[in-house]
Amino acid sequence: MPYMMAGYPDWESSSAVAEAYAESADLVELGVPFSDPLADGPTIHAAATAALAVGATLETALEICEEIGERVPVVFMVYANMVLAHGGADVFARRALAAGAAGAIVPDLPLEEAEGVRTAFDDAGLALVPLVAPTTPAERRARICAAARGFVYVVSTVGTTGERDELPAELAGLISATKEDAEVPVAVGFGIGTPGQAAEVGRVADGVIVGSRLVRAAGEAGSADAAAEAVGSFLRETRVALGS
Repeated sequence: MPYMMAGYPDWESSSAVAEAYAESADLVELGVPFSDPLADGPTIHAAATAALAVGATLETALEICEEIGERVPVVFMVYANMVLAHGGADVFARRALAAGAAGAIVPDLPLEEAEGVRTAFDDAGLALVPLVAPTTPAERRARICAAARGFVYVVSTVGTTGERDELPAELAGLISATKEDAEVPVAVGFGIGTPGQAAEVGRVADGVIVGSRLVRAAGEAGSADAAAEAVGSFLRETRVALGS
């Protein structure tokens, strides 16, 4: 499940990356540019800032979703402010679904405040995907998993998104515990930046999410064609490592 930032580094490159993802991904995580992306580290934060600077908006993300949504499931990564500021959860859910989205991750929406959004998404047929972290207490993790739609997003490590040299030793235990609690698939993100790391996670999780590594590749490519080739090459290598 590769991540991309809508509109980064520009519309043409963003569209080309989306096309490359549609050819190689099982799901796509589509970031909506936002000025205060609290869960995101320097690479994705910078991508959001750059996308906003060239005029990217929620509409940009919806257009990208429309481009690929019929070929691969798309899950928005969107902050609560963006949901509430664009007509509220009902309107956002309907617009996302009309664009072809399958779900949305709202990382700054806590369990205690999620019921209204979840209901609106359920009514529209859009999955609200929750997150659990290494610091999530077991009882709370069970409640989050019970309310999960689509899949559970396991945050591999404490902190923000970004590439890391190695994965936490305790990650396998967290994945196993989450799978026991969840009735939906369990996918893991944050810190996965190489095909080898993806394969390591893939041995125990149902899904592997790669973000900053691919955003960096798109930003460094220099052209739309080069961006598509860079991310496509990484995804092909990762599929080989995963044995899929």
